[in-house]
Amino acid sequence: MDASAILLVLNAAGLKTAKRIAKELPGAALHGLQGRVDGADHHFSDTLGHIRSLFEEGHPIIGVCASGILIRALGPALSNKREEPPVIAVSEDGASIVPLLGGHRGANDLARKLADMLEGHAAITTAGDTALGIALDVPPKGWVLANPQDAKPVMAELLSGASVRIEGEAGWLANASLKRDDGATLSIFITEAAETGSSKRLVYHPKTHVLGVGCARGCASDELIDLAEAHLEATGIAKGAIACVASIDLKADEAAMAALSAHLGVPFRVFTASELETQAPRLMNPSDVVFAEVGCHGVCEGAALAAVGNDGQLILAKQKTANATLAIASAPHPLDPDTIGRARGHLSVIGIGPGADDWRTPEATRLLSRAEDVVGYSLYLDIVAPHITGKIHHNFPLGAEEDRVRFALEEAGKGKNVALISSGDAGIYAMGALVYELLDRDTDNGGVSDAAKRVSITNAPGISALQACSARIGAPLGHDFCAISLSDLLTPWEAIEKRLHAAAEGDFVIAFYNPVSKRRRTQLAAAREILLQHRPADTPVVLGVNLGRPEETVRVTTLEALTVDEVDMLTTVLVGSSNSRARIRGDGNSFVYTPRGYAKRIDAPKHEEQQGDAA
Repeated sequence: MDASAILLVLNAAGLKTAKRIAKELPGAALHGLQGRVDGADHHFSDTLGHIRSLFEEGHPIIGVCASGILIRALGPALSNKREEPPVIAVSEDGASIVPLLGGHRGANDLARKLADMLEGHAAITTAGDTALGIALDVPPKGWVLANPQDAKPVMAELLSGASVRIEGEAGWLANASLKRDDGATLSIFITEAAETGSSKRLVYHPKTHVLGVGCARGCASDELIDLAEAHLEATGIAKGAIACVASIDLKADEAAMAALSAHLGVPFRVFTASELETQAPRLMNPSDVVFAEVGCHGVCEGAALAAVGNDGQLILAKQKTANATLAIASAPHPLDPDTIGRARGHLSVIGIGPGADDWRTPEATRLLSRAEDVVGYSLYLDIVAPHITGKIHHNFPLGAEEDRVRFALEEAGKGKNVALISSGDAGIYAMGALVYELLDRDTDNGGVSDAAKRVSITNAPGISALQACSARIGAPLGHDFCAISLSDLLTPWEAIEKRLHAAAEGDFVIAFYNPVSKRRRTQLAAAREILLQHRPADTPVVLGVNLGRPEETVRVTTLEALTVDEVDMLTTVLVGSSNSRARIRGDGNSFVYTPRGYAKRIDAPKHEEQQGDAA
């Protein structure tokens, strides 16, 4: 299970059982219904929506509640049983444990574990598990079913009492309740060779082989893929028997190697030159030229051998094209890629929005759930604490931004999956730009290591403070706008002042970030004076404080009435243009909007359109 498990509790009666489970299930977070469950790690109010959201984010769910609640919540979200996370219903007294979904993705095993823990009964209903003692459609880790589309008809016949012929050896079949007959029509074939299955024949491949690869920088993906395809066909090795693609860490960011891994559907793992050099005595084609260039006598053969270990052997020596090399090695047993070399390393730069769960994208939450390490300012980590339970936290103080980003990149460079957290959108006055700045710098000029430069990166956008503030009060950003940070910590005040004059003259709606701090008390006042030279004194100003958090406040004032004392670092300030308008509705609530000019276009031709999100 990639994501952390969530224990869901709807009332106090189930809390005792949930806490027993949490004590024995490291990393599980306890989510309780607001107003009914005290002492949970996280509280929610919309039960069905919260369950569905957790499921879509990939979290295994253990609901200490009636199974019907989970079924009603998840019915609309069900699509692919091979990808859905485990969902288990546990009775409030812990006596009954029912895996509802994800039986072959860990739910059945987890249900048995919970039953032992709670001294209850695991109600396993998956046909294969109950009648055959095995799930033929989902083999154990290290194995792959070559023809999964045929599993259903084969299992249907087996469940009806048919016999089966087993060809080859697989220890995981030993304890299965299968009626074996060497003359049976149905068969299970265990092989590393490329074989075709059918509705009468299931073919399983043990993942015992590794492709070691090398290539020139910028090698075309098709060249490497074609080389691999040609020699897999020539050797008769099934793609399903490939555990991973391996190479030297200098090639961790090589596009062709990533493309080959994706083409085969297996991980890409890398080794250091010194690790590959330990394989020098076993190489069939050692090269002093390669050693002089990268520090080891062979890349593709060395990587293949290092991956399969001392008990493995090279079965295809170095093969090459103009820009690529390939070797294949095999091990006597299925391989676990997670224990081979290291991954390329991945950094997710995540904007978590203003703070509310509802304002964080599902992508951001999925990336958080998959990360091994989480890096961020302590306040931001606290905001997402329910979603990072059981992960390694690296808290950095405010002001240590460069240290924070450098640390995240270097940890990813070790092969880890790291999440770097920012509030709002990470690309707007946040960590995103600094990530790329450090990647762009030379190592001697404060940049990061070569390993850190080779990590893959995902940017997950978040709702920015200016969007959140605008949404809370109406639509002040309905026409042209800009954002200006008033912090002169990294930008000279003279540059900020120049931008203020330009924005004022251009009559932009302006979002002010970092408007004041304990040290800076003059910039906002100076900005106000500049703006008053170009727009009316009654120009609406929106002050959004702690947006998306329980203590949120949003109010409207005017440019003339705006004072420094009513603003702090947690305030987003939106200053309207000369066209922005503030109104009060019949219920007493204010709204602010900036008209785009539709009233002037009543007589415009119907075929004309305005460009924008709402057009």
